[in-house]
Amino acid sequence: MMHRLGTDGSFNVKSAELTILCIYRSLPAVKMESDTAVRRNRGYRAANNPSDRDENSGAKSLDSEQKTDSSGSDEIKKKPVSLSLLEESNGAVLLGFFLLALWGLVHLSLRQLVVGASTGEFNAVRARKHLEHITAVGPRTVGSPENEILTVNYLLEEIEKIKAGSNKAHTISVDVQKPTGSFTIDFLGGFTSYYDRVSNVVVKLEPKRGAKHAMLANCHFDSVANSPGASDDAVSCSVLLEALHSMSNLSTPLQHAVIFLFNGAEENILQASHGFITQHPWAKLVRAFINLEAAGVGGKEIVFQTGPENPWLVQAYVSAVKHPFASVVGQEVFQSGIIPSDTDFRIYRDFGNIPGIDLAFIENGYLYHTKYDTADRILTDTIQRAGDNILAVLKLLASSEELADSSEYRHGNMVFFDVLGVFMVAYPARVGTIINYMVTVAAFIYLGKKCSLPNNVGVVYMRSLVYAIGVTLMSWFITLVSVLIIAVLISLTGQSMFWYTHYYVSVCLYGTAGIAMLMLIHTLAKKHYYGNMNQLQVGEIYFDATLTLWCCALVYLTQQGLCSAYVPMITVVFPLITKLLLRQEIKQRGATVKYTALYLLGLSLPYVHFMFLMWVVFEIFTPILGRSGTEIPPDVVLASITAGCVIILSSYFIHLIYLSKSTKRTLVVLASIFGVVAVLVSCGMFFPYSCDSASPRPKRIVLQHTTRTFHDLSGEVVKKDSGIWINGFDYTGMKYVTPHIPEINDTIRAPCDKQVPFCGFPWFLPVEFLVKKNWYLPAPEVFPKTPIEFALLSKQQTDWGTTKLSFEVKGPSHMSLYLLPRHGAALTSWSFGDGTPQFDLGGEYFIFYSHGLDAPAWHFWFEVQAPKSNSGEEMISIGIASHYFFGEDQKTPQLMELLHRFPDWSFPSHWVSTYNLYQY
Repeated sequence: MMHRLGTDGSFNVKSAELTILCIYRSLPAVKMESDTAVRRNRGYRAANNPSDRDENSGAKSLDSEQKTDSSGSDEIKKKPVSLSLLEESNGAVLLGFFLLALWGLVHLSLRQLVVGASTGEFNAVRARKHLEHITAVGPRTVGSPENEILTVNYLLEEIEKIKAGSNKAHTISVDVQKPTGSFTIDFLGGFTSYYDRVSNVVVKLEPKRGAKHAMLANCHFDSVANSPGASDDAVSCSVLLEALHSMSNLSTPLQHAVIFLFNGAEENILQASHGFITQHPWAKLVRAFINLEAAGVGGKEIVFQTGPENPWLVQAYVSAVKHPFASVVGQEVFQSGIIPSDTDFRIYRDFGNIPGIDLAFIENGYLYHTKYDTADRILTDTIQRAGDNILAVLKLLASSEELADSSEYRHGNMVFFDVLGVFMVAYPARVGTIINYMVTVAAFIYLGKKCSLPNNVGVVYMRSLVYAIGVTLMSWFITLVSVLIIAVLISLTGQSMFWYTHYYVSVCLYGTAGIAMLMLIHTLAKKHYYGNMNQLQVGEIYFDATLTLWCCALVYLTQQGLCSAYVPMITVVFPLITKLLLRQEIKQRGATVKYTALYLLGLSLPYVHFMFLMWVVFEIFTPILGRSGTEIPPDVVLASITAGCVIILSSYFIHLIYLSKSTKRTLVVLASIFGVVAVLVSCGMFFPYSCDSASPRPKRIVLQHTTRTFHDLSGEVVKKDSGIWINGFDYTGMKYVTPHIPEINDTIRAPCDKQVPFCGFPWFLPVEFLVKKNWYLPAPEVFPKTPIEFALLSKQQTDWGTTKLSFEVKGPSHMSLYLLPRHGAALTSWSFGDGTPQFDLGGEYFIFYSHGLDAPAWHFWFEVQAPKSNSGEEMISIGIASHYFFGEDQKTPQLMELLHRFPDWSFPSHWVSTYNLYQY
């Protein structure tokens, strides 16, 4: 008899299974046809491959019957064929080998930086010399001599050498731009940026006859404070210098000009690119651009966004590059805003209305914006592949007809992805939509034929399919929740980020837990819900359930207009074709080793692409979790990603769970691995950070030796203090630092004073919502040699009832202005951006300021609308912070003494700052 859940409730199961069994009991019982009826119905047998299940062996011989037509001829009986089920050990070995082989293939493709011999057009050795020269000057923050003089002079010298050695087919023009401007940007919650006399080195390569259209190639040579900035972004400028050298020696003239922009203020949130595209006279020639960036150190450069629209740019990349590495999935993820980062791509797109290609190095993001971003960590092959690709794309686009009239080719998007870095697949999004719907129709025809079987067989099949989909979704949900519970417990026990240095430990903890939970649920379903049902038949139903769910994902993504819909498309096509080809194999012999091996082989293409995408996700997000602030539990994020990967990878493996004789030993192994790793993690065996020179994983900390001065309405100082303000940029705070520096503990935690702008601390960027835990260690007052000078120039009433306040500020190259309207007052206009105040962060406004050399005093004004009831009360609080990123003012004896006490596995970025509060 078939066991039916919810009839007598008398199952004798272990206590660990009770909860899940209660869920199964709530499912309605499915009355399956008897074995005799199944044999009689040839249509159902053909669709579902029925076979009787022997209680002891897991399989039974099935009499293959061939009946005569309706005239009543005699039956012709054939010899019984034995249908087997998959041995657990065989299934585990095959699955393990399959996954390891595909992962090895992905890893091999990622390590293979250069495919084939170089053409010799791009000289990576010469480009490396540029990289070493640029990084040798040290950190290159905006306004520093290293950035504004040394690096600019080196670029100009090298450009002059290239110009002198070029042939007569092209002319080279050089310009050093010092733009001043302002704009607002919706990044980090939104803020306003103001820049004054930042540096751009602009080079135009054009044919002798001149050119009306140009292709822009952009990089930036500035860096963040305390980092050599080799990968971000000196290597890109080195690549462009060598590309300029190569193109200047072409014997055949280009059809269009190529403008090389070496911009000197990208780390100041995209200021120099804004100065070029909105103010430089050559900007009017630009029809498209290519931008080189970094979110890691070395490795392959990936195309992570293109457009907007303009599919011809993707086609040019596909046609030109020798070493492809691109995915439209990365583009749609990045543009969704999930990744807290931005590039000059946004400036050219939003302020120049120009389409382009954005590339970035993403490997080893642990070293991004740290002292470890050095030239020796970037392989020459990395430079060679990037140079080969960039040079090829620039040459093609500079000779293309589309560039001359890009508006004609503007409309439409492209589906694009590479296959293991060997070749690219690209096609128009509209074609992708047609393909997606054709695949969906084919899948539903496959399913519909089974649902339309006569004699109530189709109805029974549909009911079984719906139940299988329900069980699958339930297993995914329980898997996700279980892994998240483990992550929360890990965080609560204080072992968060144990995986930061030991990445594979997270797989052994969260991955094994997810796999084990998913297998347990389906094992219980097979044992208690599907009782005496034919296992081969149940396996077929669960394959169809997975296929149906992927079809739903395909339809949804296509309806949303997402090009990433190609992922579920290939995840439907290849398994479906594989299943149809193996139909006779499982019908005649059952779930043999041969069937399993061929089934996995058919999944290879979608699964190898899954693994590549998963590598990209982990390569980007794991380092980001080390700088995502103190408020986001990183283990919850990583566990969610891991659970998602388990669900995706296991989707077509559920079919094999029901075809196997047992899963007990696999569950025991998984549980054992999880248990051992959980104990080791709980005991603190895995330290999050590392100072290993070959592969450092530093903890990021920011130290500012600051003096804060608070003034009242009359201008009198009401409060003044000094200290070293400490921010840990990950979830662990100062937990691991305190044993090394005991005075940095919770007794000096700095509370946020909501009555003053930005808590009364000198935030360099508006990230206080991400870093709410900070420490303030008392220290002597700072005395910069170039102190800030803040003065109110005028205060006047306008004819339209507002108060206009005008100011003058003199100070270092970097300052932050904070505005907080009070008592119902409102900002109505100002001298920044387009004149309209934007992006009030909880009622506060953030203005980021920087300048290059020889900049005049900063003048600005704003108007405040006071409430009618205001009678001499404060209308607005103004905070002004100064930041000293270079030179003698960057350091103090107390700051340096504290820096030397930090452990080697930390990276304390440091500078001196001040904070002044005024009220009006």
